Amino acid sequence: MQPKLPALHARQEDILAHDARFKVLACGRRFGKTTYAIYEIMRVLDRGGNVAYFAPTYRMVSEVWRTLKRLCKPQTATRSEEEHRIEWHNGAVVECWSLKAADSVRGRSYDLVVVDEAGQFGDLEEAWNGAIRPLLTDRGGRAIFASTPRGRNFFYQLYLLGQDAHNAEWQSFHAPTADNPFIAPSEIESAKLTMPARLFAQEYLAEFLADNSEVFRNVLGCSVLAPALPSDFPAHTRFVAGVDWGRANDFTAICVMNADTRQEVALDRFHGVGWSIQRERIKHLADEWGIHHILAESNSIGEPNIQALQADGLPIIGFSMTAKSKSPLIEALALALERDEIRLIHDSTATGELLAYQTERLSNGGWRYNAPSGGHDDTVIARALAWRAVHEGGTGLEISENVFLRRR
Repeated sequence: MQPKLPALHARQEDILAHDARFKVLACGRRFGKTTYAIYEIMRVLDRGGNVAYFAPTYRMVSEVWRTLKRLCKPQTATRSEEEHRIEWHNGAVVECWSLKAADSVRGRSYDLVVVDEAGQFGDLEEAWNGAIRPLLTDRGGRAIFASTPRGRNFFYQLYLLGQDAHNAEWQSFHAPTADNPFIAPSEIESAKLTMPARLFAQEYLAEFLADNSEVFRNVLGCSVLAPALPSDFPAHTRFVAGVDWGRANDFTAICVMNADTRQEVALDRFHGVGWSIQRERIKHLADEWGIHHILAESNSIGEPNIQALQADGLPIIGFSMTAKSKSPLIEALALALERDEIRLIHDSTATGELLAYQTERLSNGGWRYNAPSGGHDDTVIARALAWRAVHEGGTGLEISENVFLRRR
């Protein structure tokens, strides 16, 4: 006898059809994320694979465990209630774990790991990086993270990974409750009328809500532009740029702004290439846009790259990033967004970095600004530097005659 798989609705079928190795599902209540996860589990078991299901607590695990026992019964060879483990006649194995016990899973290997209600587990980053991710190495296994959002925590960082085209193995999916055709629209409307708007947005619309540590507000209202072309603007438009150099796993990011209209016109972000190639990309943008002023982070590797570009005639100067200089830099961009004084390109990765950016109060009364643990802030810094460059018209730097003549 073959196990009877749960039926999927259209949106679940769309997610199933995607071939990403790591899938992150931000779902509204009753969308059917657990049903989808069980479908994926059963498919892997049918092929003889090994699967682990994780949830924040054993109480959450118990419901799925009961469902798996029922679905697996026709193929069950052995079953351990104590270990929450089922072995099939074809050698496949499924095990259910609490995320609190993730460290005890070391030594196993899986073809698929499902992390359910991932947004509800505060130590998800440690559990994933320290215990669960290595379980997929031997078999080149896949992972599914599914949850209703709970603020901009590590689950949100994983969601951003799936929004970034540079991370080919990752894909994220947004699925509000309304995507489930088996939920009556009247039920959703009733919840909307009786619930606080913030909770409805989180629970039914599956939105990642900011907490009190957010830095940038009105981000979505200002992120409305598409990338532009130099030919879209008059010949004497003044363009400026900000550059944040990438280190190790970070990205180098370049933001180009129209200083006259205060609009972002180009945004480039890349890693995995040498410094000479990175400088060439910056020179290409300077040629293409006729950039009048470039402000670049000068810390560490920044200074020699700045000097090399200056030798090539680019109007670039350094900005030393210290705790003292970073605060006003970030605060100026935050104020521009809040006052609706700037327009940015709608880019999912860059927008996500702004939304996730955090602040914390220091013991001396100051503030520390950073990306959340595991996140990036490359485009945040590049945009902040470009915004500062907008207001630095009197630098005394002029673009080289060579570059100016090649402009458009």
